[in-house]
Amino acid sequence: MKKLVLIVMILMTTLTSTFAQRRSTYTHRSSSSTSVSIIPKVGLNVADLTKSDGDARIGLATGAEFEFRFTPMFSLTLGGIYSQQGEKDAEFDYFNLPVLANVYVAPGLAVKLGLQPSFNVNDDDYNGVKSTDLSIPVGLSYEFNHFVFDARYNFGVTKVVDNYDCKNSVFQFTVGYKIDL
Repeated sequence: MKKLVLIVMILMTTLTSTFAQRRSTYTHRSSSSTSVSIIPKVGLNVADLTKSDGDARIGLATGAEFEFRFTPMFSLTLGGIYSQQGEKDAEFDYFNLPVLANVYVAPGLAVKLGLQPSFNVNDDDYNGVKSTDLSIPVGLSYEFNHFVFDARYNFGVTKVVDNYDCKNSVFQFTVGYKIDL
């Protein structure tokens, strides 16, 4: 588990520095062309399981997303996020792959909706824990001077554990830095 987190962080650091160096070679793009950005991000989750009496878990969320901007009003983001979820007495860690449509309702302000497949990366001994999860992320983000403040709620769609009808319920708050590629 620790090795996976370390590998992901090293990969993101390498990609970020590589793309940051390449950024200076690009000229300003017109608003009609597609632009691509990477957004390394870090933040926290307030996670719980539905239909459970357990206490919420405060956990880490870190990773990066690529944004593909097609028009001034519309973009898609694809990401990889390490996310500590579950609840206080049933901790499940995932590698999330969010795919989101972003509609910019004002300069820098986007409404987000998408799908998020996830893969459980825990080595816990919980019986019946599923190795995959699916959720529907809904959120808002605001960009200011390349900093991106993102707030999402991930509605769990699939059961986390066999024989129990509990699903992930996650509020995620992150801060990222947008680097144009």
